[in-house]
Amino acid sequence: MKLPFANPRRQSVLLSRCLFLFAVALSAVSVCGWAIPTANNNEDDKPLGKVPKLPVDSLPANISTTKIPGGFNGIPAAPADNATTAEKVSLGRKLFFDPILSTDGTVSCASCHQPEHGFASPDPIAVGVGGKIGKRNAPTVINRGFGKKFSWDGRDNSLEQQVLGPLKSETELGGDIELVLKNLKNNSEYVEQFHSVFGTDSESPTPETVTAENLAKAIASFERTLTSGNSKVDRFRAAEYEALSKEARQGLWIFESRGGCWKCHSGSNLSDEAFHNTGVGFGKPNRDQGRFEATNNPAHEFQYKTPTLRDVEFTAPYMHDGSVKTLREVVEFYNRGGAPDDPTLDKKMLPLNLSEQEIDFLVEFLKALSGESVLNPAN
Repeated sequence: MKLPFANPRRQSVLLSRCLFLFAVALSAVSVCGWAIPTANNNEDDKPLGKVPKLPVDSLPANISTTKIPGGFNGIPAAPADNATTAEKVSLGRKLFFDPILSTDGTVSCASCHQPEHGFASPDPIAVGVGGKIGKRNAPTVINRGFGKKFSWDGRDNSLEQQVLGPLKSETELGGDIELVLKNLKNNSEYVEQFHSVFGTDSESPTPETVTAENLAKAIASFERTLTSGNSKVDRFRAAEYEALSKEARQGLWIFESRGGCWKCHSGSNLSDEAFHNTGVGFGKPNRDQGRFEATNNPAHEFQYKTPTLRDVEFTAPYMHDGSVKTLREVVEFYNRGGAPDDPTLDKKMLPLNLSEQEIDFLVEFLKALSGESVLNPAN
């Protein structure tokens, strides 16, 4: 018996049909919101990822500008030229969720800093306009108002300065601030709100107050209200001893003793705001050079800012490259001492020799650092 594929003509017809169906399948993938990665990874032709999410503002109607989070001595300090006001926070909040800040109108700040994901991103690497993939993981903005340096490599000295970074980036919000400002100036509602916040009583609303500086001030003011505190750990330290489970207490002891976690994750916000090479990315080709890119100081190569551990259970994946999926894997990474073969590894990085149970204890402690915030008013 002859097989149908033995006929050369039939083979050709079947091959043509297969290629056609494959092309249709690729088109369907694109229509469903997934872009096919490009083969070229040049600066002018970034690889594409999935279409970014566009979260809606589902935060509580009123967000306090004066509430001190439990475990802290005050609220985030604002610069002298950008006092935090309810009106400024309202404008910044609106801008934070509005895709008008992107050049193609598809991406907002909230796309990479999703409220339901601890104001971070579930994507290992940030995805921006046109599905362009950036360079690093989008970190949380929770408690960034307490920070001293901003961005993974510390290139920014203030929240206001950091806000402008994504606007200037072609792979994030598109890199055309002038176009964004033009679109805002053509929006009468924004013109009135910018005037209300930054104008004077003697003036009528004009587009003159719609500037990059004022835009940054408004969003930074909103971000300073995104705090988290009064976690179970804070309450335990305030003598509410039943707040922590037995397992989390064991994790706290490890954190503060043989684990050595406190050496970098110190202070109320559990970050020394310093930069360290923990070995992430060691051995990979074209390794991200970290803080060196901001300072050009060889001593800063492969160093990254210590992130806060507040609300850390919500912000996976972890590390600057999003390479670690779970909190347990994070603890296992540090239990190994990071990448011991890395010649520039931070001297604080040493194997911890924790047992499997002790790793579990430390994970429970980390989960207990989730606190009261705009997403979780009472923990």
